[in-house]
Amino acid sequence: MEKTVKVGLKDGIDADVVSLLVQTACKYESKVYLKEGSRKVNMKSIMGMMNMVVAKGKEVTVIAEGSDAAAAVEAVEQVLTV
Repeated sequence: MEKTVKVGLKDGIDADVVSLLVQTACKYESKVYLKEGSRKVNMKSIMGMMNMVVAKGKEVTVIAEGSDAAAAVEAVEQVLTV
């Protein structure tokens, strides 16, 4: 499952938000990825996510593969659109 989401966070995806996104992704059994342009990173990897700085208003794609993919995508979307 995948869904394109517009980043609504005041400061975009920055170091403060990365930790929350990784924690959110790790709650699910599914593999969860964040894609922006040609970059695609494993959302359960803190090191990978630290390289995924995205400004407010940019679109990213949340991709999840597994038994709880829909729930994982929804949870990540909620973090990104606050």
